[in-house]
Amino acid sequence: MSKFKQPEFHYSYLMPKYWLTWFGLITLYLLVQLPYPVIHFIGTRTGHLSMRFLKRRKHIARRNLELCFPNLSLEDREKLLVENFESLGMGLLETGMAWFWSDNRIKKWCKVDNIEIMSRIRADGKGVLLVGVHFLTLELGGRIYGMYNPGVGVYRPHNNKLMDWVQCKGRSRSNKYFIDRHDIKGMIRELRKGEILWYAPDHDYGPRNSVFAPFFAVPQAATTIGTSILMRQANPVILPFTPKRHIDGSGYTVMVTEPPTGFPMDNSTEAAKFMNKVVEKEILKAPELYMWLHRRFKTRPAGEISLY
Repeated sequence: MSKFKQPEFHYSYLMPKYWLTWFGLITLYLLVQLPYPVIHFIGTRTGHLSMRFLKRRKHIARRNLELCFPNLSLEDREKLLVENFESLGMGLLETGMAWFWSDNRIKKWCKVDNIEIMSRIRADGKGVLLVGVHFLTLELGGRIYGMYNPGVGVYRPHNNKLMDWVQCKGRSRSNKYFIDRHDIKGMIRELRKGEILWYAPDHDYGPRNSVFAPFFAVPQAATTIGTSILMRQANPVILPFTPKRHIDGSGYTVMVTEPPTGFPMDNSTEAAKFMNKVVEKEILKAPELYMWLHRRFKTRPAGEISLY
């Protein structure tokens, strides 16, 4: 397969069927022009308010926290749940920041720790599997890190064609180009060329091409074998990163971790366990920012009932 063909603007996007999308995008653009402390206030308050309306997502997030952190007190889990919804409200505005802020404004409010790690890896000419866990700050984190180390984005087209064009245009500010998420051969090719490939191994993508491996306190979580395939075929360096929002509202730090060693190349299940441990370590740096609203454990072994 070839590189993902970036969508182009089409005059049909001006038709009435897209007017509501345009209204939302223009509103988002205007909101992120406000001073960051105001953006932070609006985002967290909106997220908090959304708990009253997103009942199903609230149930899913609460259940995920219960499953993953059974030893946390109910009070602590409920506090984490509230913080997670506040991050949900901020996540929408942070997407607008990632797409619409200038490089100078990004640099004013954001920084990267341990940026020298990538330089050291790149000096050896190896490809880099940049592990981006599904944080609510992920869109902004990709923009921040990509300003210093642009790479290849793994892309799933948006169902709304106008949103797809805007999303792709926004992400192009910190990516060289994109590869369709199903194009495993293309990912292997780019890693062998020594490119940086952004990759997220932490969602439940269904039983196909997955194995069951422990994830926090859940002993059997469906985990993609995609990482194992990429590692066996291209042998890149795994480099995890976490885009953390400062609790005091002073901005963001992308926390880059030293590459983990000892990846089990010959066993997909052991590889999944290894990657889940990597992901867990990143989540614990900022658990309030993780996408707990996603049904991480929807796929169960044959014969087991739903956890939700």
